[in-house]
Amino acid sequence: MALGWMTLLKTVPWTDVIATAPAVADGAKKLWTAVSRKTTRDAAAATPAGTGSDADTDQAHALAALMQRLQALDTQSAELHSQLQASAALIEQLAAQNSELVQRVEAHRVRLRWLSAGVAALVVAAAGAAIALAGWGLGR
Repeated sequence: MALGWMTLLKTVPWTDVIATAPAVADGAKKLWTAVSRKTTRDAAAATPAGTGSDADTDQAHALAALMQRLQALDTQSAELHSQLQASAALIEQLAAQNSELVQRVEAHRVRLRWLSAGVAALVVAAAGAAIALAGWGLGR
């Protein structure tokens, strides 16, 4: 299973991920700023003036039903706006975590390169020492 993860991690274009991490974080900040600035619109409720005839009464009922529906839609819009703000805040947090994760992965990648170079130098030194010792043993 570790081999599968290593293969997966090797296929990720880390330079592209690292290069785009600040853009992702900035985009999340811009989204959060844009969403948090929006305000919900208050619906102005107007009451119809009736004259007493059946046609006016029917229009008054239809207008009252439309006003109720408008108020319900306005309430739903306000709820969706608050959910959008919460989602934008979550996206901003995830982008910040992603940016930090990318920075740490890059630091580990650099550290791994240094360690690999050190191990390679030790292998070369050990091989040289082994050859030297073998040469000393053959010459006697």
